[in-house]
Amino acid sequence: MHSYPKNSPEAAARVIALLLISDGHVSRSEMDALYGLGIERELGLAPGAFARVLRTLCEDLLMGTHERRVLTGSVNAETLSALLNDVSNPELQDMVLHFASTAVAADHHVAAAEAWIMEAALAQWRLGKAPTTQNATERALTM
Repeated sequence: MHSYPKNSPEAAARVIALLLISDGHVSRSEMDALYGLGIERELGLAPGAFARVLRTLCEDLLMGTHERRVLTGSVNAETLSALLNDVSNPELQDMVLHFASTAVAADHHVAAAEAWIMEAALAQWRLGKAPTTQNATERALTM
């Protein structure tokens, strides 16, 4: 998997990109919501850089799919933790959660994989640990 400097705009964008693809597809409403909030400008990315991070993540994950036939099948708890660890700045974590919760809410459906990522981020970043996936997602959506 490509590496990005810790707390870089690309590291933050990759967490958001992972959330986008976690349910098996990226919906137009999710992308519109993110770009409507100025994701590239707010994270400090050059125009078009979010799409490049998303594409690079997909390519990296494709290399690990082997027989699983699912793009995110190679993302386990250890991999997710490592990706989340690349964003340690609390302000950047808040920004990532804001964009992620916007994307989750955009298509009016919270997939289990999306909830898993949000819960992991909340727990790892010590923003609060919810007893259930639904509560973690609800908490993230209200941030």
